[in-house]
Amino acid sequence: MIEIGINNVNKSFGENEILKNINFTVSTGEIVSFVGSNGSGKSTLLKIIAKEEPIDAGSLSIRNSATIGYLKQELPTYEGKIVEDILYESKTEILEMEKKLRKYERKMQKATNEELEPLLKKYGDLQEKYFSSNSYKIAIHIEKVIQDFKLKKLLKTPFCSLSGGEKRMVSLAALMILNPDILLLDEPTNHLDIDTLEWLESYLKEQKKTMILVSHDRYFLDHIATKTILFENKTAHIFNGNYTYALENFEKQKSKEQEEYKNQQKQIQSMQTTIKKLREWGKIGDNELFFRRAKNIEKRLEKMDKKEKPQQIQDIPVSFEVKTRSGKDVLRIEGLDIDIKDRSLLKKVYLNIKYQEKVCLIGKNGTGKSTLIQTILECIKKENPRIRIGSKVSIGYIPQNIQFSNTKETLFSFTKSFYNGEENHLRSALAKFHFPKNTIFKKIEQLSGGEKVRLKLFELIEKKANFLILDEVTNHIDIKTKEILEEALLQFQGTILFISHDRYFINKIATKILSIEKETIKEYLGNYEDYKQNTKN
Repeated sequence: MIEIGINNVNKSFGENEILKNINFTVSTGEIVSFVGSNGSGKSTLLKIIAKEEPIDAGSLSIRNSATIGYLKQELPTYEGKIVEDILYESKTEILEMEKKLRKYERKMQKATNEELEPLLKKYGDLQEKYFSSNSYKIAIHIEKVIQDFKLKKLLKTPFCSLSGGEKRMVSLAALMILNPDILLLDEPTNHLDIDTLEWLESYLKEQKKTMILVSHDRYFLDHIATKTILFENKTAHIFNGNYTYALENFEKQKSKEQEEYKNQQKQIQSMQTTIKKLREWGKIGDNELFFRRAKNIEKRLEKMDKKEKPQQIQDIPVSFEVKTRSGKDVLRIEGLDIDIKDRSLLKKVYLNIKYQEKVCLIGKNGTGKSTLIQTILECIKKENPRIRIGSKVSIGYIPQNIQFSNTKETLFSFTKSFYNGEENHLRSALAKFHFPKNTIFKKIEQLSGGEKVRLKLFELIEKKANFLILDEVTNHIDIKTKEILEEALLQFQGTILFISHDRYFINKIATKILSIEKETIKEYLGNYEDYKQNTKN
């Protein structure tokens, strides 16, 4: 059964055309992923399906009586609300009845004989209403969702005090309580650690719901999507498979289109040459036959369905050069303890990172990954004997929360402070890095999350460090930029220590995994798949 139909949909914002003649359907039980660069129209199309954004042309059809649940990329602030309020928001009458029942129960425990009879009557009436209105079954469903999402301990916690990952899980749980027919999920994996990601994959598949997902998490998409819609150049390319299947077939499709375009251009050129020769022969021999033949070929050429030249998107030229090679030992930690606010975070940390190793630090949110990185950087400055940096090591660092000392400064002014070259060369370099001339005078505070990451990568490349420390560097960047970054890091002739929840990225880059487990660090050789195999045994 078709749940959603998109027919020749067009969407523009002012003169900026985002979507052009988009056509596809979503059937019952399909899990569809939207994939594409930032700004390619994925989130816009989700808003159109959720009827929060109008279309300029075309049509949208949704199965009659189908209900939609929409998880937005930017979550509501829920000012002044606790988690329980949000989860029961659509079922407030049930929460109120449960609260009243608990209140009567407490009163009955302390009531005298005279007070007990009217209390029992009120309690019985309310209980009958509770059961007869199906509230009991709904309450069981809510309790199961709370249990599945492990939110019991957070029920009385203000939403504003939660971490990014916790906020996303609460918002997703609230959707599951609503139990809609169709789920629209925009970046559901943001801020989630690996354990939670793997649980979420299994949970969503078990729901057997119709879903449309927008995500930059390729591992997640590979494990959950049954259909992939790839957005490029305002159009949609549909593939009945996961992300990897779609990517492989899209590359074949692009190669085929390029070849077909080249062949047609050769044919057109040959026909134009023939027309020219026939006319020349007609003039020389004063022969009308040659002119007629030329005219016939010209008509065929006019009627030909000419193919558009396939657009080639210029890749960001990410290439990490090393100014000076480091020694064999890059970083050594011996017996380091880390405490935060009288709480033991890590005990007796021992690790040794060698030249050209690509080491990924993983662990649940809150286990101390970023704190360990910060401690390493601070201790290097203070010359802590438990942390030793190797010979000729130069560090390039990108933090999880990218900050700039002067956000009022323009992008161009900031890059001029460290770029080693002429101003016109800098402008050219920034354009290749997807910062065209109309954007280089934007203030840093006006940049998107992805633009800030690109700017930090540009700075890092210019530094030519031989030891890169990257804390969640793939946050906020689209899949294409991730793939370019991966290739650059694979070619990098130095050493890398990085934190990531992106399992696809870890698989491509890591040669060693450091896993934080019960306040200690365990070492596993290989990438994420090797780590999974080792931890299964």
